[in-house]
Amino acid sequence: MRLTLAHIGARLPAGDDFDRLTSWYLQRSGAYFPCEPASLRSEDAFLEWLERRHGRTPALTVLLDSRGHQMTSEAFASWIGVRRDGGAQHIVFAIGPADGWSDAAKLRAQLLLSLGQFTFAHSLARLVLAEQIYRACTILAGHPYHTGH
Repeated sequence: MRLTLAHIGARLPAGDDFDRLTSWYLQRSGAYFPCEPASLRSEDAFLEWLERRHGRTPALTVLLDSRGHQMTSEAFASWIGVRRDGGAQHIVFAIGPADGWSDAAKLRAQLLLSLGQFTFAHSLARLVLAEQIYRACTILAGHPYHTGH
C-alpha cells in the first residue's frame, strides 16, 4: 500500500522548516509504506490528479476538513490498518484549499478527517498529519514510538 500526503496551494519555498520536518516524517513512514508528498495548485488540479492515480483499485481519498471525523492516534492507525488488510493500494490524504473543499470533492472522499477544532496553517497541518501517519505506522508495527500516554 502506498500513502500520499497532498496539499492544495502554492508550492512551499525551498528550505521551509515545516516542509523539511514533514518530509522527514514521510521518509520515516517509508520504512512501513511507500510515502510521497504531492503539491497541487487547485482543487480541480487535485481531482484530475486523483483520477490518474488508478491502480487495480481507485485511490482512497481522505480530505482534511474542520467538520470531519476526529480520531485518536490509535483509531487512526486502526483505520489505516483495516484498509491495508482489505487490499487498498493507495491512500491519499489531502489538505484542501484555503476556502475549504467543494461539495463535489467531499462526495469523492472516503473520509473527512479533522485534526481538531483548532484552525492550522497548511504547513503546520501537513506536519501534524505527517507525524500522525508515522505514529500510525509504528502503532501498526508494534514499535515503541507510540506509548499511548
